[in-house]
Amino acid sequence: MEKKYEPLFTPWKIGNVEIKNRIVMCPMGGTSLFGWMERNHFDREAADFFIEKAKNNVGLIIPGIAPLRDTMLGRWLYQNKRMFKELKEYMKEIHKYGAKLFVQLTAGFGRSFAITNPLVPFLKNKFLGALIKPIIDISYICASPSEITSRWAEGVKCRALTSKEIKHMIFAFAETSRMLKEAGVDGVEVHAVHEGYLIDQFTLKYTNHRTDEYGGSFENRYRFPVEIVKAIKEACGEDFPVSLRYSVVSKTKGLCEGAVPGEKYKEVGRDMAESEKAAKYLEDAGYDMLNCDNGTYDAWYWAHPPAYMPTNCNLEDVSHIKQFVSIPVVCAGRMTPDIGAKAIKEKKIDAMGVARQFLVDGTWVTKLMEGKEEDIQPCICCHNGCFAMAHYKGVANDESLHEAKHMARCALNPITMNGGRYIIKPAKKAKKVAVIGGGIGGMECARILTLRGHNVTIYEKTGVLGGVFIPASNFDFKENDKRLIDWYRKQIKDLKIKVKLNTEITDVTKLDADEIVVATGARARKLKMANADRCIDAVDYLNGREVGENVVIIGGGLTGCEIAYDLFLKGKKPVIVEAKQDLMAVRGLCLANSSYLRDYFKTYKVPVYLNSSVSEILDKKVVVSNAEGSKKINADDIILAIGYNPNPIVAKGKNIHVVGDAYSVGNLRTVVWRAWEVAEQI
Repeated sequence: MEKKYEPLFTPWKIGNVEIKNRIVMCPMGGTSLFGWMERNHFDREAADFFIEKAKNNVGLIIPGIAPLRDTMLGRWLYQNKRMFKELKEYMKEIHKYGAKLFVQLTAGFGRSFAITNPLVPFLKNKFLGALIKPIIDISYICASPSEITSRWAEGVKCRALTSKEIKHMIFAFAETSRMLKEAGVDGVEVHAVHEGYLIDQFTLKYTNHRTDEYGGSFENRYRFPVEIVKAIKEACGEDFPVSLRYSVVSKTKGLCEGAVPGEKYKEVGRDMAESEKAAKYLEDAGYDMLNCDNGTYDAWYWAHPPAYMPTNCNLEDVSHIKQFVSIPVVCAGRMTPDIGAKAIKEKKIDAMGVARQFLVDGTWVTKLMEGKEEDIQPCICCHNGCFAMAHYKGVANDESLHEAKHMARCALNPITMNGGRYIIKPAKKAKKVAVIGGGIGGMECARILTLRGHNVTIYEKTGVLGGVFIPASNFDFKENDKRLIDWYRKQIKDLKIKVKLNTEITDVTKLDADEIVVATGARARKLKMANADRCIDAVDYLNGREVGENVVIIGGGLTGCEIAYDLFLKGKKPVIVEAKQDLMAVRGLCLANSSYLRDYFKTYKVPVYLNSSVSEILDKKVVVSNAEGSKKINADDIILAIGYNPNPIVAKGKNIHVVGDAYSVGNLRTVVWRAWEVAEQI
């Protein structure tokens, strides 16, 4: 292990509980030990997931949120006594490896509940809501401090919680914590004065308009979390640690509008002055640790940072708030081990919180300790597998119920939390396999095939492995994408997979192979109109093609928006023209990612033409048309980002298997998961 990382591996205490190192595995939705969108139960898959993390040197494990009351069917956690008996035996197993485990309990989501589109009518209509109430009480799940608009369902109001419901939640926190303590759990974490979830909504003036004891003054707004910790301490004793998930600053300008890094804005939520007071107030109430980041669901990219957010994005605010408390403070948010270790050494924070890196590579802490950093598969902050909750104009959470029930999976590692669907098993018969194309799909398929015992050769027509992901990672803000390519190349080398570069295959019948995997990618769609030759493909720009000052991007999907963002960062004047009613209006793209770009364009006044098309291409201009008419826009250059079509060298035939964008154009998750499916079949 490099000396700079040593501060991460020193012991510390939360109350009287000693943690062996300063790496905290932060909670993630979908990793609850008690299930998620079904009746509460001891979830063996989640339990096994955390055992592997304990074996791999995590100091403190905090599983994903455990709702006090089932999302489906409404049973309270404390009513399932059998579950706690199973947990007691499990905790003995966790402790064998020297790890500690806190259970995170949540009062709920309030207006932040990511209601899926099919459920919206049941929230809108009281009669319909009453019909499905025995199965899913959507009115209760979305209930907020006050009657207020849902974050996800535009124009739909969430009702206010009653005082009786609040008191029952406080009781449930205490009773569940008591049972967790008896089961051998090391502590609990209250979820949360954080991220604009239900309890946080009570603390924030812009979401709490109550006039009773839970609204109005500072003390009233923070009464809910204070009464919770006091009730837990009364039930469990002062020595039982209670952590609080805490967002230092809300970074919020208004309902559904966040503040991007560096922006000057008026805070409507918790500003730093209030946070300084609140942190001390909450410590005095009885909390033993603050597990910190920033943001709300209105500024979701602070709590779930996409690649556009700076690394260690919350460290400055979290280290500031530590000055106002004497209890330990943890910082999360794209934390990097080198900066985390340095901050710990300088006593700016007490521990480093990490979440989604554990989904892609659960052994990363062990690899760090063993000096094998190059073998750590990086998280690229895409949220395609772990949090694929999309939202855009006219659509609430555009996610299937199956996806909602199976969060915390990983685009890059299909094994993670996937119910045993993907397993690397030795092949019954070793075969010669030719993989045509050395992009991510081809490399991942070759890697898994080799691990299964097959003899694989990759044929790549260019001089390097990486395919279209090389230009896709050329943005300055895609440093982890670049690391991912390096990781793949190293795996191919370490596995001694044969690679033939600068070798274009045009006739698969001439290959000496039992099976053939086609991973030849996709081709860009073109415009069919006069002067379309003025347009350049997105890939051409990403490969370094120079453009002028005024650039029109046709297509407001993710690629088009990332290009516009990159152009603006470089001082250019991008304009986006999109045919749909919103940017990035697609399923599977997390709101944390898309809302950053939408907010950024709005803040910096990047022109966006929705429900529009380019009707004419002129010299140095384009004509943009929509229902309101037509307008000429300056265009030194035009970049096409209107999608791709699969381009397999051959799609059918005996022993032919197609993967990646050659099979179906998608995202990295569809590419990697398809590669595994094919590799498992051969």
